Amino acid sequence: MSKYLTPEGLEKLKKELNYLKKVKRKEIAERLKQTASLGDLSENAAYDEAKEAQGFLEGRILELEETIRGAEVVKKIDKAGWVQLGSTVIVSSNNEEEKFKVVGTAEADSLNGKISMDSPLGKALLDKPVGAIVTVETPNGKIKYKIIKIE
Repeated sequence: MSKYLTPEGLEKLKKELNYLKKVKRKEIAERLKQTASLGDLSENAAYDEAKEAQGFLEGRILELEETIRGAEVVKKIDKAGWVQLGSTVIVSSNNEEEKFKVVGTAEADSLNGKISMDSPLGKALLDKPVGAIVTVETPNGKIKYKIIKIE
């Protein structure tokens, strides 16, 4: 299954993968070497912790490699007039404005204003022009958003 990414998102994942492979792997290998030298591995909590960290690291590396391999990079069409993957959208709801960037699922980071195109709000905003009003079902009920600006 394709994972849609912006060019910036793909580059960010590639940088993370490179860092994990070239820096973190070496750090964990060194930790394993140091903790293994402490003696009996069957009762060595530091060694067990380092092995667990190694497992998480290798899992993340595999996940990133798979995402990058299956990535479909979607380039935003400048001044398209509608919300698309990579668009930054300013919306108004209850007299408050919010700014979101619509990204692929692998790039989503709600704390930094990046919403997935597969999220309820992302789905509602996609392919809509400035001035459109969308309704999104949330745990607190339905919320209406008006698209104020698309960048």
